[in-house]
Amino acid sequence: MSKQPPSEYQRPSLQKGGLQLSGEALIELMLAVHAKGLPFRFSAAGHSMAPFIRDRDVITVSPLASRKPGRGDVVAFIHPETKMLGIHRLLAFKGTRFLIQGDNMPETPDGMIRREAVLGRVTRVERGSQRVRFGLGPERRLIALLSHRGW
Repeated sequence: MSKQPPSEYQRPSLQKGGLQLSGEALIELMLAVHAKGLPFRFSAAGHSMAPFIRDRDVITVSPLASRKPGRGDVVAFIHPETKMLGIHRLLAFKGTRFLIQGDNMPETPDGMIRREAVLGRVTRVERGSQRVRFGLGPERRLIALLSHRGW
């Protein structure tokens, strides 16, 4: 009986000097780094948080520690249906569930996400050699309010 090699989705690969991981492997690595109390940096993929976070921006996700995420925070989470890693903004909360949605996805919230599915908070965004500051400061609450109202 021959053993099948892992699919391209599962196999880490080196591209342009970096390690490219599948969503599942990326989540596992982030959890392992966070277990040591350290922040995790990686290159973002996609456009759901544009213009704040763009495709290939480098983001830093810090562990939550004892502080729960608040309205407007950009969080890393495991999507309940796809089981994939998502990076979206927390719009509202009800008990231990959070309403999360991408800034560039006004019609499609991720729904109410359990607190346990939230892996960390985005604490830094870098585009090229520049740090992106807008979206993580006090304005994050206004962005969340406007997004929650569909603006």
